[in-house]
Amino acid sequence: MVSRVIPVDRFDLVIFGGTGDLARRKILPGLFRRFMAGQMPEGSRIIGAARSELDDQAYRDMAREALEEFIDKDRRPKECVDAFIEQIHYVAIDATGTGGWSELAQTMSSDTVRAFYFSVAPSLFGALAERLHEHNIADSQSRIVVEKPFGRDLETARTLNRTLAQHFDETQIYRIDHYLGKETVQNLMAVRFGNVLFEPLWNSQYVDHIQITVAETVGVGGRGAYYDKSGAMRDMVQNHLMQLLCLIAMEPPSRFDPDAVRDEKLKVIRALEPVAPHDIVRGQYDAFNGAPSYREDVEDPQSLTESFIAMKLHVSNWRWAGTPFYLRTGKKLRARTSEIAVVFKDAPHSIFGQAEKAHRNILTIRLQPNEGMTLGVTIKEPGPGGMRLIDVPLDMSFADALGPEAGEVPDAYERLIMDVIRGNQTLFMRGDEVEAAWAWTDPIIEGWEARGDAPKPYEPGTSGPEDAQILIHREGRRWREIKE
Repeated sequence: MVSRVIPVDRFDLVIFGGTGDLARRKILPGLFRRFMAGQMPEGSRIIGAARSELDDQAYRDMAREALEEFIDKDRRPKECVDAFIEQIHYVAIDATGTGGWSELAQTMSSDTVRAFYFSVAPSLFGALAERLHEHNIADSQSRIVVEKPFGRDLETARTLNRTLAQHFDETQIYRIDHYLGKETVQNLMAVRFGNVLFEPLWNSQYVDHIQITVAETVGVGGRGAYYDKSGAMRDMVQNHLMQLLCLIAMEPPSRFDPDAVRDEKLKVIRALEPVAPHDIVRGQYDAFNGAPSYREDVEDPQSLTESFIAMKLHVSNWRWAGTPFYLRTGKKLRARTSEIAVVFKDAPHSIFGQAEKAHRNILTIRLQPNEGMTLGVTIKEPGPGGMRLIDVPLDMSFADALGPEAGEVPDAYERLIMDVIRGNQTLFMRGDEVEAAWAWTDPIIEGWEARGDAPKPYEPGTSGPEDAQILIHREGRRWREIKE
């Protein structure tokens, strides 16, 4: 099954922070794959902009090295790499000064979509936005892409939104969360709203609870200084997990339209109840087998920042009244996996007798690895000897179900960048959505800081601290196993 490539208009994409790690790992390789798919029209250009004093050739050499490192050799024919590299340019820019802006203005093409990717610290967003307008580089049709963090609390998020709003309309601002670009996340909406099978059951009458897990095997690595000021709550829950929760819990929008979808997501955030302290578990990984502990990684022996968090949430509306949502995320856990599990209630009555334990239908949406969906159903175990029931999966991975091309679905970043060029904001966060998420998050963080709560230690390679197991076990439920 060959996927259909939707063409886009000719564009100039300026990557501020063009020599940074994100540009090398994600943006440039992603754009090359879109080039290979025929989605970079002739005359489109990629313009790197950063402080480094490079010329076009030096930046092209850096881009070529990035493609060699992050794209398999058999998927980057030399002639295609050469053609792609020719569309790359570079301008040395002083984000807070005057250097390079006139050169950038002269480099831009006319009659193209102009997009500007702010792959820099949020403290530079205002300066970049101001200079883009001061030098007439951005106009009313231009788009800007901003990376998280979108503030570190409600006050800074509001300040950031006001800063961007001074120079750009909300319809021009694309706040990117790469989780929303994943194929399975978008398929979640298709499964919910495109199939009569699921939507009638998608409520508290039939759903016992929902689990959202994002587990990593790595520690904080070289991000220690940043991460220790953020922690799992700010770094993961407030954005990535919140977005997944919204897509699971939201009402059907009136149409598949950017503001219609985002209006429904905003309603979910505003319906979230405050979280009681006993419904939150924070953890911090210990040293293990010679590997450093979290506190050693961040070089702070007194750090109270969490590298793991688990919590129980409730959405106060008619659809979800009484149905708990369990969220957990952490570093140095047993396996790298991201999944959403919708656990349906038991059948109201078993005709098979007391010997048979309860069997539950579980819809599992795997975001990584091996993107796909599994629906657990109950059947009779083959063979004689009576009615013995077993649970088996109806398994759909994209590679198996849709053909080999489906195993090469676009990376989240490349998909989202193409949406920016098209002017489609459906998978991007709106300013009021960001602020609502912080308004819910801030009291939780302020609460544990005021209480002086210390994270629970946990051994790397496990599922997190034991208290996280108790959080869900006390209500007769079980976390799903963290595994590849």
